[in-house]
Amino acid sequence: QVQLVESGGGLVQAGGSLRLSCAASGRSLSDYNMGWFRQAPGKEREFVAGIKWTSSTHYADSMTGRFTISRDNAQNTVYLQMNSLKPEDTAVYYCAAARPAPPYAMPTFSREYDYWGQGTPVTVSS
Repeated sequence: QVQLVESGGGLVQAGGSLRLSCAASGRSLSDYNMGWFRQAPGKEREFVAGIKWTSSTHYADSMTGRFTISRDNAQNTVYLQMNSLKPEDTAVYYCAAARPAPPYAMPTFSREYDYWGQGTPVTVSS
């Protein structure tokens, strides 16, 4: 069992930055594929970025170059650094953990994840 707690969301102006944190307890995050998702009002939850248990990283096309996912094994925490934020980035951001499974690709669908945090809201004003 893995418990995930996100933090770091808030209100920021367009062009600004935020760093989200996802702290885990119960198991080591390095044993899991970790993903960040977001869900805007009235929209489906979408993949933002992920880091595999092998430490390779993956990003949704619209986030590449602006967002960076990282993991601190000592702190058992995953981070999402978000730069050059846009109003369309406004959403509730969730972190999630998935057990590695064949074919060992980076999971990008929410149904592939086993554990979820409660979410942290991000609002980007124009």
